Amino acid sequence: MEIRKTAPLEAYTTRLVKSEDLNHHGTLFAGRTAEWFVESGFIAAAMLVDPKSIVCLKIHGMYFTKPVKPGEIIKFRSKIVCTGNSSMVAHISVSKKDGNPFVSGFITFIHVDENTRAAKHFIEIVPATDEDKQLYQEAKALNKK
Repeated sequence: MEIRKTAPLEAYTTRLVKSEDLNHHGTLFAGRTAEWFVESGFIAAAMLVDPKSIVCLKIHGMYFTKPVKPGEIIKFRSKIVCTGNSSMVAHISVSKKDGNPFVSGFITFIHVDENTRAAKHFIEIVPATDEDKQLYQEAKALNKK
């Protein structure tokens, strides 16, 4: 099979923060954010390969800079920024309506076969913008940690 080269493709998801999404401080619960964070990265990976062949390997970090209150609408922007033979690293940033990210981080997904063993996906990400190049380098460095 031939390698398919592609620039990072962006995926967007939007969420309304409701009372059931809050922690004991009345702000968005980090666990709920993690759920949505992984889902957003998964959607980006599913734009490249069959969703049935994707599993989450590792959340490399979610860095919060601001709290989120009930009633706020948040937007998740995700894209696969780096690939290995079977791995796909997504970068996810989350912003409020002002557009400034308040959470960002990386997740590694693995492409698997029907027995959930790692399988080659034959995709190579080619960074297209300066931002893509920076994220590509950061994602590559994650494998060395």
